[in-house]
Amino acid sequence: MLVNTKEMFKQAYDGGYAVGAFNVNNMEIIQGITTAGAKRRAPLILQVSSGARKYANHEYLVKLVEAALEINDLPIALHLDHGDTFELCKSCVDGGFTSVMIDGSHHSYEDNVKLTRQVVEYAHDHGVTVEGELGRLAGIEDAVNVSAQDASYTNPAEVQDFVERTGVDSLAIAIGTSHGAYKFKPGQTPQLRFDILEEVSKRLPGFPIVLHGASSVIPEYVKMINQYGGEMPDAIGIPEDMLRQAAGMAVCKINIDSDLRLAMTAAIRKHFAENPTHFDPRQYLSPARALIQELVEHKITKVLGCENKA
Repeated sequence: MLVNTKEMFKQAYDGGYAVGAFNVNNMEIIQGITTAGAKRRAPLILQVSSGARKYANHEYLVKLVEAALEINDLPIALHLDHGDTFELCKSCVDGGFTSVMIDGSHHSYEDNVKLTRQVVEYAHDHGVTVEGELGRLAGIEDAVNVSAQDASYTNPAEVQDFVERTGVDSLAIAIGTSHGAYKFKPGQTPQLRFDILEEVSKRLPGFPIVLHGASSVIPEYVKMINQYGGEMPDAIGIPEDMLRQAAGMAVCKINIDSDLRLAMTAAIRKHFAENPTHFDPRQYLSPARALIQELVEHKITKVLGCENKA
């Protein structure tokens, strides 16, 4: 059933696991994710960026998610990822989303509070939960583009005031993750600021925290893409053991997008390299869907810890 994230996050916090928030853009991605969720009996968040809405159309995506719900008996939240205006969030609330994110992190602190509060008041009147953000992640993904110079860790001293004044239901924080596939170069050691996470959780006991930019840039997918004609440089994502540690703390939602893109691209490249005369989309999108399902099952069982929590 389509739900908001309130009870979903309460159970995750109490149970010491996180729910995967997977970005969706088309039918095959939704099918791969929800089939994995059904097989592993895991709750799911299907999230849509503003870019995905422009690409696939809001109504198409909502109907695809509704179709997935008819086939799979799972608690699923339909979430707006990185909404940057009140109007966008309102459109998604009015259009059937059960959760929205308002990202005011590019504004001043006071303007972030004001914008987030405006979204919260409207969303809560319609039974929709809201995610806010403090701190800025570096990297590029969809409409999000933040340079390393402009990135900033979340200040734990601000979180209690922000949550109390805005009324948000969850909070995305910056502790060292980053958007996109190129998080760290070979030789660098990824390190999440668990000290910040711990301090935030002390100041917000029982409150659900969100990690964006948490793909692990699975090396097998990068290798497969390059093996079949790609030129992706080596990159290091967020180690999965660090994500599992975060999921055992206050983190109740972990966003995964780049790994989905890499899986889909790797499968399609491999298919065309082995079957250069194929032109039927069903032939090359089927293995892409299957690899997405395999990836999501792996995340559910080995990273998120949410198997059999639906």
